Amino acid sequence: MISAKGRIACQGAACAKAFEIKAPQKAQSTSDAYLSVDEELERLENGLARAKEELEALYQKALTDLGEEQAQIFEMQGMMLDDPDLADGMRDLVKKGAISASKAALLVGEEQARAFEALDDPYMKERALDVRDVSQRVSRAVEGASNVTISEPCIIVADDLTPSQTVAFDRKFILGMILRHGAMNSHAAILARTMNIPTLIGAQLPESGTLDGKMIALDAVHGVFYAEPTDEIISEVQTLKDNFHVRRLRLLGLRGKASITPQGHVIKTYANIGRPDDVEMVLENDAEGIGLFRSEFLFLERDDFPSENEQYKAYSKVAQALNGKLVVIRTLDIGADKQAHYFNLPHEENPALGMRAIRICLTRPQIFKTQLRAIFRASACGNVAMMFPMITCPEEVLDCLKICDEVEEELKAQNIAYKRPQIGIMIETPAAVLLASELAKLVDFFSVGTNDLLQYTAALDRQNQDLGKFYNPHHKALLKSLEIIVKAAHDNGIWAGICGELGGDLSLTDYFIELGFDELSVTPGLILELREKILLSKAICQNPLVNK
Repeated sequence: MISAKGRIACQGAACAKAFEIKAPQKAQSTSDAYLSVDEELERLENGLARAKEELEALYQKALTDLGEEQAQIFEMQGMMLDDPDLADGMRDLVKKGAISASKAALLVGEEQARAFEALDDPYMKERALDVRDVSQRVSRAVEGASNVTISEPCIIVADDLTPSQTVAFDRKFILGMILRHGAMNSHAAILARTMNIPTLIGAQLPESGTLDGKMIALDAVHGVFYAEPTDEIISEVQTLKDNFHVRRLRLLGLRGKASITPQGHVIKTYANIGRPDDVEMVLENDAEGIGLFRSEFLFLERDDFPSENEQYKAYSKVAQALNGKLVVIRTLDIGADKQAHYFNLPHEENPALGMRAIRICLTRPQIFKTQLRAIFRASACGNVAMMFPMITCPEEVLDCLKICDEVEEELKAQNIAYKRPQIGIMIETPAAVLLASELAKLVDFFSVGTNDLLQYTAALDRQNQDLGKFYNPHHKALLKSLEIIVKAAHDNGIWAGICGELGGDLSLTDYFIELGFDELSVTPGLILELREKILLSKAICQNPLVNK
């Protein structure tokens, strides 16, 4: 029996035979046989056309099975085929002669994928997988090769999965997935959570040999899997699967309940989202609101700035879907690890300390004004609030409020429907912690971004995986900062919440209750677990200003 660990991308358990998918050899086609330039060009054009048709079919399947957000992956891949750098690069390579169309597709795709992998931005790094997926699809289409099909229940084992592979497989046959690579925000991980498939990423797969056809017991509750397990292990994992299912049903029974401790402390359970289509998960898990709507998604997946109307439609869609529940929109948080090339930001040796978030908005006020106009307009469609990221001092808040006043005057003069939203700030710098009492006098609420606050407090680059042994999310300085923040908020009559990863750390929920936090915002899938923890908590709030 082989046992190994992995990171949990989607919780659950399963037992089935492994279906191992070998990664295609980079820059190698199934056939290097070369005909002539004209014939290879014709084969390439046919392959591009067939690949386009396949992606359209995948788009329609994803649209039906998973919704618009996941379907957009294949819309984007279709746009890649129209990109001159990719398709024309393949054509140019064939025209040079002595290379087959299928190999040209792979070579050009690999070259572009490596260029994406060299970028610092994690989102752009992930696009390397899309480029390889598209170029390999073209190569297969040129050769007339068929895609991998699965016709019986199994657990997929692979180095990684492309988006098209994950969607194309028949969901009823996929009981689980074990991937050697991948990240929590990779397409495969996101799709696994959307389809509720137990999945491990970063799994310790054997370097040699194969697991194909071997029995696998997958425990994606504790982050371990077993190859050729004993009957006892199989029985344990099957029991875990049954218990997990019962537990999920129990949690679903908490929908509609308020998040109140037995001692009477009300603590709102909100959700973090990155796109309008995430609202479906928010409603399914009965979040009491949205504590973090990351607006930068509108800026990252495009080649130019989104218009006011585009932003308004996205924000108002979410506000209307929440039907009166609070939606907190974080204003633009571009910079550092989130780059959009058309901003033309200068290269920085230390971008986490450079031009990012509110600093970009205050130095490019027209971009900021456009977004604020969209938020003010969307606020008329529902219960909307907004918050400014990376605040370090009162002067920055006053500058933001001045621009808000200008936006309000403009909308009023233009007779455009709007409502001034609640205005808050994210506390994610040590400077903001130290000045929390002054800042609280200027805004309606605080929301703590614990990821960046830990990074800046403990001087730990959150993108540097080599610092793992030093990374302590329970750092005493961070916990002390939380105490200062919530006290400053309540002393000045405003509410305070947490929207960073720490909000979903159930081992700290009692501590947050004791401090008196009013709201915790977590990934939608964790809402009901957090609510259960609150409902059963024996912690007593130590803050006399809470719930008065």
